[in-house]
Amino acid sequence: MPNTSPQHIVRSYDDDLKRLLEMISRMGGLAERQVADSAQALMRRDTELAADVVQRDAALDEMEREVEAFCVRLLALRQPMAQDLRLIIACMKISQDLERIGDYARNGAKRAIVVSQQPSLGSFNGFARMAEMVQENLKDAIDALVEGDAAKADAVWAADAPIDGIYNGIFREMLTFMMEDPRNITSATHLLFIAKNMERIGDHATNIAERVHFAVLGKMLTEERPKADVSASAVVRPPGE
Repeated sequence: MPNTSPQHIVRSYDDDLKRLLEMISRMGGLAERQVADSAQALMRRDTELAADVVQRDAALDEMEREVEAFCVRLLALRQPMAQDLRLIIACMKISQDLERIGDYARNGAKRAIVVSQQPSLGSFNGFARMAEMVQENLKDAIDALVEGDAAKADAVWAADAPIDGIYNGIFREMLTFMMEDPRNITSATHLLFIAKNMERIGDHATNIAERVHFAVLGKMLTEERPKADVSASAVVRPPGE
């Protein structure tokens, strides 16, 4: 857990901060599992696993409410200052990021059910790589919080651009499939949304890293976040042109 020096005179206060970090760690673990299972449901065309992901989302929502209530209690009873205050506020915001990550995983799982009922369309290699990268960034961001490691958080913050690059490739590929054959439109559209969900999960992992940086060091990252999503301005030409 981050150093809260000098050590608090009230031992229960240290216990409260430790408990808060444990709550975030558990929530982060569940969010990671949701992302992993949502991706696996897509790649394996596993509708039962996808349904499980959708059902489990309620647990993340409840955990987010518990963290918020616990943070409000700490703010009211402990009147924290300096690093303690930053940590508590960061945890409250991180729980919101994790809840949103769960929403994106749930949405991806719902779409995976639809995709499983359609003919196969292309390779899922890009999706698998995106899922792996966002899970790694999410885990590292949560570890950075628990360990009070600003350097690890900064590494996550700088690692988002490759995820955007894979998303750009999937975006172009799906549009090409649509243009080649209108019968591909249903699957390709859902796959586009799934890829965008993963890209947004990566953004939330970066948000968490930014919050950890501020909680530990007391200052915001001043550089512009590295981004490589060019889908808004992408030009896709008809096959053979």
